[in-house]
Amino acid sequence: MKNKNLPNGTRDEFGSQAEVKEQLQIKLLDLFKNRGFRKLTTPVVEYSDVFKPLSADNYRPYQFLDEQGETLVLRPDLTLPVARVMSTTGIELPVKWYYNGDVFRVKKRLSGSYNQITQAGIEIIGYKGLKADWECLQVALSGCRQLNLADVTVELSQAKFVEAVIRQLPLPDPTKASLKQALFDKDLSRYQSLWAPLTGTAFEKFLSEWPWLFGDFNQVIKIVETLPRAVEVEKIVKSLIATKSFLNQQFPEDHVTLDLSVPSPQSYYTGMAFRGFTGKSADYLFSGGRYDDLLTNFQKVKVSAVGVAFDVDALVERAELPVDQRQTLIYFDDDQWELAESKLAEVQNATLCLSQSRQAAKQLADSTGSRLLDLTKGRQ
Repeated sequence: MKNKNLPNGTRDEFGSQAEVKEQLQIKLLDLFKNRGFRKLTTPVVEYSDVFKPLSADNYRPYQFLDEQGETLVLRPDLTLPVARVMSTTGIELPVKWYYNGDVFRVKKRLSGSYNQITQAGIEIIGYKGLKADWECLQVALSGCRQLNLADVTVELSQAKFVEAVIRQLPLPDPTKASLKQALFDKDLSRYQSLWAPLTGTAFEKFLSEWPWLFGDFNQVIKIVETLPRAVEVEKIVKSLIATKSFLNQQFPEDHVTLDLSVPSPQSYYTGMAFRGFTGKSADYLFSGGRYDDLLTNFQKVKVSAVGVAFDVDALVERAELPVDQRQTLIYFDDDQWELAESKLAEVQNATLCLSQSRQAAKQLADSTGSRLLDLTKGRQ
């Protein structure tokens, strides 16, 4: 129940959301720990070179200079700092890490987005194969379950799919590059003119549908299967179908969609990528994917890696805030400390009132909409 005596922005309006956010983070971190992940903490301030693999359009960092003139940034991402730590500390692989912290991104004015975002996630380093990808999805959807978020849609994509198809097409390389860009830009007239020379070939059915190759998983796969046989494409399709089967078995109430017409969510992804949504909003609850080449930005050795991160602030927005309970202020005399402690243990949502007088305690209770438990009653 909101206290009408308090202005906007004070405890009643934001206190409960802060508490929900804290509770959500505790549940997620407990989930990570219970599945055998170990905590990894990275610095808030990093050298700008660490984040070169990020798209500058989506991840503009806050920048400043150190005393030597080197460019530093507030981290706009948490996966790349993990990769940097892995490469510079010589940690023996394989490992399973979890993290929790804030990232900072310069957002366009009036975009409705925040400049500071809290993320909690996992990184699995040194494991090849689908089991590591499935562990990320298992953690992501288990986390949603623990937070009572239902009707989750998992959108799968694949970073290598577009290039695998483009390589098949009997077109000049410059035309292939232009076709891919037109596909990503959804420039349909240009896209149509670029693939027109392949009308009447085995590629026609697929190319005519490619810009709309998203949505219902089975329908998308049906269109992909019209392509001429190609080992790389078949391998991708096989892993996607296996992943959908895994998700249907583990989380039958959730939905799985597929998008094979967009660029990779991250430029450093090398395989399957995934995002989680609810029917209430288009903003994602979690996102992740495989990035087997990422550590080569910091070392020469290629290492398999996959991860997933929750947008904690998005989770808070979708969580049902608990009904506000009136807090109880326990007022007591100096010599009643033990009694006050015992009452604090008994009474839910209580706190010790440290006011010096009964009048001050009553004023505090009235101003905050709290209940006053006066242990000094009956005393002179």
